[in-house]
Amino acid sequence: MPRPRCLRRVHRLPGAVYFKPRGIPLVDLEEVGLALDEFEAIRLADLQGLYQDQAAEQMGISRPTFGRIIEAARRKVADALYHGKALRIEGGEIIMASKRMFRCSDCQHAWEVPFGTGRPAACPQCQSKNLHRAEEERGQARSSGAGCGRRLRRGKKE
Repeated sequence: MPRPRCLRRVHRLPGAVYFKPRGIPLVDLEEVGLALDEFEAIRLADLQGLYQDQAAEQMGISRPTFGRIIEAARRKVADALYHGKALRIEGGEIIMASKRMFRCSDCQHAWEVPFGTGRPAACPQCQSKNLHRAEEERGQARSSGAGCGRRLRRGKKE
């Protein structure tokens, strides 16, 4: 019996779950499925430019596991782009990140607070009340679907 998979920590859910070539109805396209952990690996490695060991740490997995995930994700994205297929993002064995990031508009200080603690009243560095969610964090708490902390397996809530 194989060992159970570790849950992969995902920062936020995607804003869109389908990408497809323009001008072709979705019903006429083949689909490539990209799991949420693969989507997160692409965000960390390719968008944020993190090294694999840094990205693996953020996802709560080993570096070799991260390497396998990012390789599979890049292969799927390349297949969808090259062959003109629709890319569907869903499912996977994930857990949502447990913190939110805020930024002070006055001093640009950024910090994290746990989910469920409410919005901070003031910046811990300069005490300004001019705060906002950091751009890379926006939308996480408001996203629909999996929700924070719920476990997903192959697109279904557990």
